[in-house]
Amino acid sequence: MKSPDGRYIFGVVKVGEKGQIVIPKEARDVCNIKPGDSLVAFGDENQNIALVKAERLTDFAQAILQAEGVK
Repeated sequence: MKSPDGRYIFGVVKVGEKGQIVIPKEARDVCNIKPGDSLVAFGDENQNIALVKAERLTDFAQAILQAEGVK
């Protein structure tokens, strides 16, 4: 389900016995997640978790370094 501001609810996922989850197809399509992509998992003590494509963090870090004049 998509909200007007571009945020989604992709549904419920279950954690398997090995701690694995399956990212819903709609989420993979919207977020352009392909087999072999690396994701970084963030979490907090309130039991929230977020997954971010590793390349997005790399791009963000490079932008910060460029803004600081570091090459």
